[in-house]
Amino acid sequence: MNTQHEQWQHHYHEQGYVVVRDYFSAEDIRLLKAVILKFHALWKQDNQALYCDEAFNSSLITGSQYLEADDRLILFNIISSQKIMDIVQSVIAGKPAFMNTQLFFDPCHAEQKNFWHRDCQYDFDVEGQKKVIHETQVLHVRIPLFDEPGMELVPGSHRRWDTEEEMDVRLERKRRSSSEGLSTGKAIALSAGDVLFFSADMIHRGLYGQGRLAFDILVFDSAGDYVDYVDDDCLPDSALLEQIADPRLFTTTLALKAKS
Repeated sequence: MNTQHEQWQHHYHEQGYVVVRDYFSAEDIRLLKAVILKFHALWKQDNQALYCDEAFNSSLITGSQYLEADDRLILFNIISSQKIMDIVQSVIAGKPAFMNTQLFFDPCHAEQKNFWHRDCQYDFDVEGQKKVIHETQVLHVRIPLFDEPGMELVPGSHRRWDTEEEMDVRLERKRRSSSEGLSTGKAIALSAGDVLFFSADMIHRGLYGQGRLAFDILVFDSAGDYVDYVDDDCLPDSALLEQIADPRLFTTTLALKAKS
C-alpha cells in the first residue's frame, strides 16, 4: 500500500469518508456518463409516476432491464477498474465483494427535502443499529457526473452512536425534522471527476440541486452478512465475466451466493 492509500485508510478510519479531487479523467466521466444517461432516460420513462412523486434515486444500474450487454460491460469494467480497486482495498482489509449500484438525482419537485439517515436504520431497530455500526460496514463509492452540491456528512459517526441532537433529528423525535441542519454536519461539494467514498452507516444526507447525477458503487467485506442484499441480475454472467479485466469483486460475490 503506497503513501496515498495509507492516507486514505487513516482518514476513512478516523472520519468515515475520503474525498479525492480530480480523480477521474474527462474521458472516464464521458464514458460513464454516456451509459448512465441512457439508463436514466429509460428508467424515468418506465417509472414516471414514482419519479414525479418522490424518487431521488434508482438502483440495479448494472442489471439487464435497461442496458444491453455492451453497456453493462462498460460499467462492470469501471466498477472493477484499478482506480476503484485502489479505493476499495485501502478501506476493506478483507476480501471485498460487489453489492449494488445506485444513481442519485434531483427530485422532480424542488420543494422536496432531503433527510439525515444511516443506511442501517432501514433494516434494524435502534439497538440493532448500535451493534451494526461497530461491525463490518458497507462502502459507498460516489462518482458525480456533473458539478453538484454533494453531500453532508457527520465525520466520525461511523464509529460512534448519535448525540442527542443527531438522534432527535435523524429519527424525528421531539418535534424535530430529519431535514433540519445538524451542528455536527460537514457539507462537501463535488465536481465531475471527483470521487467521495464513505461508510454507508455514518450519518449523512444528499444535497439536492444543480441537476445532480451521481453514480454510487456499493461494496462490502465478504466477511459480513450482506450477500442476501445482492440482486442476481446485477451480476455479470459467465460470458461477461470473461470480458472483465479484473472480475474479483464479482467472482467473490458469486461465490458467496453459491454458498448461501
